[in-house]
Amino acid sequence: MTDNAQIAIIGTGFSGLGMAIKLKEAGFHDFVIIEQSDDVGGTWHENHYPGCACDVQSALYSFSFEQNPNWSRMFAPQPEIQAYLRHCAEKYGLMEHVRLNTHVAGARWDEKASGWTIETCDSPKLWAYMQKNGLKPGDELDRSDKTLPKFKKLKADIVVSGMGGLSTPAYPEIKGIETFTGASFHSQDWDHDYDFRGKRVAVIGTGASAIQFVPEIAKDAGHLDLYQRTPPWIMPKPDRAIRPLEKALFRKFPQTLNAFRQSIYWMLEGRVLGFVGNPRLLKVGELQARRHIRNQIKDKELRKKVTPDFHFGCKRVLISNNYYPALDQDNVDVLTDGIREVKGNVIVDNQGNEREVDCIVYGTGFKAQDPIPRGMVFGRGGQDLLDAWREGAEAYKGTTIAGFPNFFMLMGPNTGLGHSSMVYMIESQVQYVLDAIKKMQHRQWKSVEVKEEAFSEYNASIHAKLGDSVWQTGCQSWYVNENGKNTTLWPGFTWQFRQQTKRFDAEQYVCETSGVIEEGAEAALAG
Repeated sequence: MTDNAQIAIIGTGFSGLGMAIKLKEAGFHDFVIIEQSDDVGGTWHENHYPGCACDVQSALYSFSFEQNPNWSRMFAPQPEIQAYLRHCAEKYGLMEHVRLNTHVAGARWDEKASGWTIETCDSPKLWAYMQKNGLKPGDELDRSDKTLPKFKKLKADIVVSGMGGLSTPAYPEIKGIETFTGASFHSQDWDHDYDFRGKRVAVIGTGASAIQFVPEIAKDAGHLDLYQRTPPWIMPKPDRAIRPLEKALFRKFPQTLNAFRQSIYWMLEGRVLGFVGNPRLLKVGELQARRHIRNQIKDKELRKKVTPDFHFGCKRVLISNNYYPALDQDNVDVLTDGIREVKGNVIVDNQGNEREVDCIVYGTGFKAQDPIPRGMVFGRGGQDLLDAWREGAEAYKGTTIAGFPNFFMLMGPNTGLGHSSMVYMIESQVQYVLDAIKKMQHRQWKSVEVKEEAFSEYNASIHAKLGDSVWQTGCQSWYVNENGKNTTLWPGFTWQFRQQTKRFDAEQYVCETSGVIEEGAEAALAG
């Protein structure tokens, strides 16, 4: 069976829902939103581990057109953010467009039809198949296997990817890990039925997720071994409950909430001067982070273990008030010798020390360098997107890719932030894509594809700016790929990105109308 739609949106996080809302407001109704999970919310539905919360103030981490006066805290916990996104989907009438429990197995550009053919299948059936066959997210499927769930086809003129960079869990490659006889799960696939009380638990990884769930596990675990490769810089979290009077004021006078939001935005924007302009300005932050360690950890040896040896800001700076105190407990050990192998229920470190554990929790983050797995998106000539990204992910304005017509990415390469709210960047990209779709309809363009020259020049300018940033000072982070290329972050102020994406610059695209290619067609729309 083959369905048809003008626009297919993949994902129901901030990107997918934001795009759908603005399409509907602009009069576009022939679209579907494909969601692999059983509810909307994207990463805020998928990640529900204990302690999960946002590290950007809730007043700013929300849509500008749907500000929320009812946040309970300065930094919203996961359940509230997921509920907010569900509210947005329902308020703007998106649920009739959403296909839940639908996994996108692949999308292929049809040059004759100037459109996309998307293969989907039932998510729960696929998850059961993968579990039975020992497969993880991103693993290649054996299409010849007759027990594989059946696939359906959807044809769409335009594809908008709202999958984001934090959607495919990353697992460490450890010898013998498949022999582990205890329980194990990734932070994104948290097992809430597992009882940690009295158990010997190993946590692998010390990233943004781990610093939130480790204090929660440590409350119950008999013993917790935290395997740390590189300690992060951690700042105090300026969190508090939002007072009833403040909520009442925000509800009665929405302009006060907007003013509060703007004050947060401009305060965070100032950080860019240190990240990109002059890394020496970040020394103040480093001093505060060192003080945070001294104030919260009594054990001097433990202080040394958790103190980074790289520039403040080179890796993602985290915020927490309860992580360091959790590590300083008698039932927690921070281990820095790495893991050599796993044998049954025993973890062996690189020094040969053996430690028995009942459960392994992976706090190893996501495949940010491969936001879209191999075998998922095929452009002109059947080229796999990952083959176009041999040196690392790139896109024009983080949104379009040469060789992939009518394919738009939200939260694409080099749109990530180390200082502010991604929702701001998403709204900027949504405006750009919406303008492109409007112009395609007005000019009856069947396809738009960014020119190779524009694509290359744009990315060269991005990486030239990144070369002088703190993110290129030598640390190993998920911002930078194995070739030393930062494919993740935006090297500037967010308002500069918004200026770049204010309108669809069709002069940088090849635009095809019924088989006739128009280059620089934007000139005809200048008036």
